Amino acid sequence: MADAPAVGVEEEFVLLDTHTGAAVPAAPRILAALRGEPGVVPEFLRFQIETVTSVCHSLGEVRADLTRLRRRVGEAAADTGCLAVATAVAPFGTVPLVTAEPRYERLAALFPALVAGAGTCACHVHVGIPSRAAGLRALAGLRPWLGVLLGLTANSPYVDGADSGWASTRYPLWSRWPTARPPAAWLDVAEYDAAVAEAIGSGAAPDARGVYFYARLSPRHPTVEVRIADVCLDVADAVVLAGLVRALVTTALRGEVGPQPSDVALARSLRAAARHGLDRAGATRLLAHVRPALEEAGDLEVVHRGWAALADRGSGAVRQRALRAVSATPAEFAARLAAATRGTEDESLEAAQ
Repeated sequence: MADAPAVGVEEEFVLLDTHTGAAVPAAPRILAALRGEPGVVPEFLRFQIETVTSVCHSLGEVRADLTRLRRRVGEAAADTGCLAVATAVAPFGTVPLVTAEPRYERLAALFPALVAGAGTCACHVHVGIPSRAAGLRALAGLRPWLGVLLGLTANSPYVDGADSGWASTRYPLWSRWPTARPPAAWLDVAEYDAAVAEAIGSGAAPDARGVYFYARLSPRHPTVEVRIADVCLDVADAVVLAGLVRALVTTALRGEVGPQPSDVALARSLRAAARHGLDRAGATRLLAHVRPALEEAGDLEVVHRGWAALADRGSGAVRQRALRAVSATPAEFAARLAAATRGTEDESLEAAQ
């Protein structure tokens, strides 16, 4: 097994009231209860909370860290009378209260019209890179597959109590931000830096961290950061995502980038993924493309087993719709989502069948 790049995963969760299923601004209380514990941080709105894994070298480490963090946040949420749920959009309304941190308050002041729809939850995957120039090659390798990655993780079919008709409602909501767009096929680091500087200078972003390309060079870490994915309903899907992203980066760094889609074609594939969800044919092509990298990292069995399970039961959006169909109330649906989030999804799905 060859040395594979380090990987880290960030997951964002919504906090839902146990009695109504509506979003509840409980993050400050949960963060206070978890003060001093690594890996749990605030998000933009107070009904959201984020977890951050350690730097991981195997998918087993990723799985263990994600499982531990979900369990810990779920326990702390329960202690405050709410539920921590891995859905990319709160299904029964939101409370657009901005977290009391200077950066978030500045963001809200710059884009007040976007705050109400801003509480979307993603899964961000970081993969280590040897240089920023290598990172641009990685972005080029990731770019054609962003739609497939979105479809694999689509997990937000409900908004304001109704089925939106989208597998990922998060995607059209998040895409309202002025810099939320696919990365370009930049030729060099200077071009990339110029694009970031232009976004900041034009007022489209407050700083480099606020430039929300769907995949980017991290402004804080020596990594490529893939931001296109919805937060996954369960840990297994997040592990598949992390393995595929790392394999795409490895494949690109070996020089196997492939032809770049046009901006129009890429936008079309992203919209289709957000609307319809899992693209089985696209995922099969992706698995073939990265198979050598998966084998070298020792990830092939884990990713293929996870993909087979995902293909069999569907993405998070499919599972959410199944759970909603057998939930008599919003509170019951929220409880089923929380069970799936903390790893007892089999029980929830059995009840849905």
